Amino acid sequence: MTDATRGVSETGPETSMRELTFRGIVLGGIITLLFTAANVYLGLKIGLTFATSIPAAVISMAVLRLFKDSTILENNIVQTIASAAGTLAAIIFVLPGLVMIGWWQGFPFFTTAAITMFGGVLGVLFSVPLRRALVVDTVLPYPEGRAAAEVLKVGAGSREGGEESARGLGIIVANAVVSAAFAILTQTKLAAAEAATWFRVGAGATGISGGLSFALLGAGHLVGISVGMAMFAGVVIGWWILLPILTSGGSVTGTAEVIANTVFRSDVRFFGAGVIGVAAIWTLLKIAGPVVGGVRSALAASAAKRGGEVLALEERDIPIGIVGIGSLAMLVPIGVLLWTVLQGGPLEASAIGLIAGSLVFILVIGLVIAAVCGYMAGLIGASNSPVSGIGILAILAASILLVSWFGRAVEPGTTQALVAYGLIVTGIVFGIATISNDNLQDLKTGQLVGATPWKQQVALLIGVVFGSIVVPPVLNLLGSTLGFAGAPGAGPNALAAPQAALISALAKGVLGGNLNWAMIGYGALTGVAVIAVDELLGKAGKLRLPPLGVGLGVYLPMSVTLPVTIGAVVGFAYDRWADRARDPELAKRMGVLTATGMIVGESLWGVGFAGIVYLTNKETPLALVGDGFASVALVGGTLLFAVLTWVMYRRTMAASR
Repeated sequence: MTDATRGVSETGPETSMRELTFRGIVLGGIITLLFTAANVYLGLKIGLTFATSIPAAVISMAVLRLFKDSTILENNIVQTIASAAGTLAAIIFVLPGLVMIGWWQGFPFFTTAAITMFGGVLGVLFSVPLRRALVVDTVLPYPEGRAAAEVLKVGAGSREGGEESARGLGIIVANAVVSAAFAILTQTKLAAAEAATWFRVGAGATGISGGLSFALLGAGHLVGISVGMAMFAGVVIGWWILLPILTSGGSVTGTAEVIANTVFRSDVRFFGAGVIGVAAIWTLLKIAGPVVGGVRSALAASAAKRGGEVLALEERDIPIGIVGIGSLAMLVPIGVLLWTVLQGGPLEASAIGLIAGSLVFILVIGLVIAAVCGYMAGLIGASNSPVSGIGILAILAASILLVSWFGRAVEPGTTQALVAYGLIVTGIVFGIATISNDNLQDLKTGQLVGATPWKQQVALLIGVVFGSIVVPPVLNLLGSTLGFAGAPGAGPNALAAPQAALISALAKGVLGGNLNWAMIGYGALTGVAVIAVDELLGKAGKLRLPPLGVGLGVYLPMSVTLPVTIGAVVGFAYDRWADRARDPELAKRMGVLTATGMIVGESLWGVGFAGIVYLTNKETPLALVGDGFASVALVGGTLLFAVLTWVMYRRTMAASR
């Protein structure tokens, strides 16, 4: 990292590089409108959202290059705002459940915005002391944070005419074009978006499924071989061991594909949630020391500043005192929000106790979740981090606490009110989870480009406000026009909202007494075994299998995890080649840019396609052929995907020589 990039001159004093600017805030807000709306729609449609950091950085560079005085730090602020706001769209994994259970008829603007905003603000504040523990003093890869930093640095370097920067920018642009073009081709149906085969295993059923996605392939390259192999171990456990056993009972009928996917959604994902839960607890125990150290470091930095010491740019967080006061102050509006929710309902008589308990729950569980989600984002990236799994654990914990207080012998109306209250409290906690999952990734980008932490943390707060304002009207529009599957008045084009359906079903199951705890328990036991194996591998000096990575492999669909695993293997092979290159570090940087380009192209196209789907109100607006072309699309698409992968890496190897 050059002194110019860090904003520090050769003689030591800081330069006045533009960073937190009005135009940057405005541009970040405009990008927010697009990305948040796109993520809300796609998340409700297919249960997945995309990371917005890199696309926002690319758009920001393209716009701000029109201004001669723009800087890399200003571009970083823009992507930080847009990233935080786009991430808040993940609240759709919880709030539609309130419509599905019939508690809400729509999404009241102020209530929806408040739930989203309060959780997001706490997520930013809770992760301030975690920056030192999980970003500065860590070896976590932060794949998307590194990729975003490379995009920003290459964009800044190309203006200076550096040969390496020019080559790197060329790699990003070329690979982004290839990635986007292939994604467009899949939407025409001329190439398959997923290669899958389903088959019987004795009396059971399973399959092999992998998405033809360059974004997932690039993510695999960035997360590395250890996490990739851990995820593959999860695929083996969940899909090729557990699934054939669970499907052999014959309780679900249909084709092998229908049986496998039905049992995966109803049982295997709960098993995966158990693995993730235990792995998350173990992760928290392991990082407890660094987290405490980070808090102490933040306190020491604050004391040094009060003593007149001039801190380096990279040490200037929001003062820890303000973080503490702000976190406690946020409990006041949260308490008011919960009071308005309980007023006039069957739980009003218990309002004071419920609110007090909820505030403690949000504070304690929120701190835990912020640490765990930050660690997961650093390990495997914000896009691949199982935040919905954290939502599952949060609703389980909230529901269990409510049952322990009210019991199950209550009126149906009271049960519905308890489910709704549990979902609202979980929505606030989920806001903490999503933002802490994302903003440490952004802070890693800032560290790599020499940003001022407190300015980036302020930008994160601004992004939270922007996103909170955008989410409610988009939810209202989609809910009123298309509806949600399983909700009253859902139409033929109803959105599935899979995570919201699962989380609301969990709450009803716990409070109604009919939840199948067996799969969660078996998953927890498996998680303990995975932790033991990982520790033994570590002591033996072998390749580690991070338990959270294994849990991911079980919990997420194979179509998502398998291409990440393949990308990790491809990236590992490329890095082995790079070790023998004339300039190994240059070759590895070019490899990172190759993966970055893959992510950029598909992500930008994802934004555009979401808009096309919404405007046309068609699921396949670009389709050129029908289902009869599926076999050709599968074979041709798979071969083309493999050839394009080979071409992109060969081009990168040539540019690295």
